[in-house]
Amino acid sequence: MSTLHVLSHSPFGDERLTSCLRLLGSADALLLSGDAVYALQPGTAPFIALESRKVKLFVLAEDAQARAVQVPDWAEAIDYPAFVELSIHHDKVNSWL
Repeated sequence: MSTLHVLSHSPFGDERLTSCLRLLGSADALLLSGDAVYALQPGTAPFIALESRKVKLFVLAEDAQARAVQVPDWAEAIDYPAFVELSIHHDKVNSWL
């Protein structure tokens, strides 16, 4: 059983990203949206944690572009229709509100 975890809050304001990474299973995926895309700022603790964990990472391209954040080659930038496809592909969707 797989879960799509959706984060939309900045990783610099609380521990949601850290908690999420602890719970991610091998079949799970993580989608960064909204201010959560700031986790992809190179050299930061969230960036290093994501890169080292080798998670299946997706990023809403529109949100990354709006915040001038580059999506690294080990993550996949997607649009809203692809987000819907990811939601259907996984057994559960967990939004970290």
